[in-house]
Amino acid sequence: MISNPKNQTTMMLKIEHIGIAVKNLEDSNTLFAKIFNAPHYKMEGVESEGVMTSFFQVGENKIELLEATNPESPIAKFIEKKGEGIHHIAFDVADIRAEMKRLEEEGFILLNKEPKNGADNKLVCFLHPKGTNGVLIELCQEK
Repeated sequence: MISNPKNQTTMMLKIEHIGIAVKNLEDSNTLFAKIFNAPHYKMEGVESEGVMTSFFQVGENKIELLEATNPESPIAKFIEKKGEGIHHIAFDVADIRAEMKRLEEEGFILLNKEPKNGADNKLVCFLHPKGTNGVLIELCQEK
């Protein structure tokens, strides 16, 4: 755990993954397999978010590719507005509920009040990018 400027203990442990919004998961899997010189290790749908995900392990880091499965999904809307590219940065946390409470008390806007089931066996919560310099932040805790 790391100490922050207010001498409080933070529970953000590491960058868990970087999420990249893509139009075509099959094409993007081929592209990123060439970049990383390794295939994706897992594909998983998250029906509640309207996405199909694909994960690559790059050393100790992970990259998550996200393709919309319907035109109303957050990924479809993101690509329509901004195009393909980095969608979010996810941080591994020790206790997602405690971290959500801490961040809300600090004035951050949570996009969900309770942790949701996410891909890769995680509980997740997002912080609104309006309060984080335009970066969508995801908190992740292993189930």
